[in-house]
Amino acid sequence: MKHTLKTLLLAASIAVFSGGYLTTVNAGDMSAEASIAAAKDAQKQARSVGGEWRDTGKMIKKAEKLLKEGKTKEAAKLAQEAEAQGMLGYMQATSQTKDNLHI
Repeated sequence: MKHTLKTLLLAASIAVFSGGYLTTVNAGDMSAEASIAAAKDAQKQARSVGGEWRDTGKMIKKAEKLLKEGKTKEAAKLAQEAEAQGMLGYMQATSQTKDNLHI
C-alpha cells in the first residue's frame, strides 16, 4: 500500500511538474546558450543520483547542433525539454530511495 501511494504521488507530481514547466517556459524566455547550460546542469544532477533518462544527452547534443546552425528558437526549446527531463529524472530517482532526497 505504501509503495503504491508513493508511486501515485510520484506520477502525479511528474504530470503536474512537467505539464506546468513545459507550458509556462517558451523559447523566448531564455537564450539558447542559457537553456543548454541549464539542461546540462539538470542532466548532471540527475546523473548524480542515477536518474539520468536515456534521451536527455541526445537532446542536449541536438540542441547544440541546432544552435550552431543558427536555429536558436528550436535549440532553446529542445534544451528546455532536456532540462525538464533532467529535473524529472532526479525527482524520480530520489523518490525511489528510502531517504526521499527530493523532499
